[in-house]
Amino acid sequence: MTMNNSWGYTPADDDWKSAKTVVRNLVTCARGGGNYLLNIGPKPDGSVPEQSASVLTEVGHWMDKNGPTIHESGPCNARGHTFAGYTRKGNTLYIHVHFWPAQTIGTQALEYYKPPTVVAIGGMRTKVKAARLYASGKKVDFVEDDISVRFTGLPHAAPDHPVTVIEAECESEPVIDATYVRKNRPRAGVGVA
Repeated sequence: MTMNNSWGYTPADDDWKSAKTVVRNLVTCARGGGNYLLNIGPKPDGSVPEQSASVLTEVGHWMDKNGPTIHESGPCNARGHTFAGYTRKGNTLYIHVHFWPAQTIGTQALEYYKPPTVVAIGGMRTKVKAARLYASGKKVDFVEDDISVRFTGLPHAAPDHPVTVIEAECESEPVIDATYVRKNRPRAGVGVA
């Protein structure tokens, strides 16, 4: 993968990937047990472009706090959602929240509307025993039902940048099956004559 759209140094190519995008790609690779090859096209003088260095420094700081959720993880039976990706180690699921719920465009547009911050994972087929914010170790409350687990009482602002990790200790190997939700969630008006 390239840092922008070019394999080599191209001064006019300023479409740089953000640190969040690099971390998301890293999580996707780790989930499948793969490696992430990230290309940096050096300048003609051999130096690393400032944009590459800036993004890699930010990812490095994130890895200083969250690295074990990547390099100590194994293949994971949980596919990513739009807002999060997953890795796991044994029975522990690492939920890498790329888009913090309270910081979406909708909540920013409706500044007066501040619902509680909840991260919901649909299709979780394994019971959660305990949860915490990975980088700080702060306990996270959660509520489960047959089709989802909801992590509640989270801070309004994402506690980590560019991605916050929630660690969920599960009763067995974590499995997320999104099709289970489609088949089993209650639907209004179904079966009503």
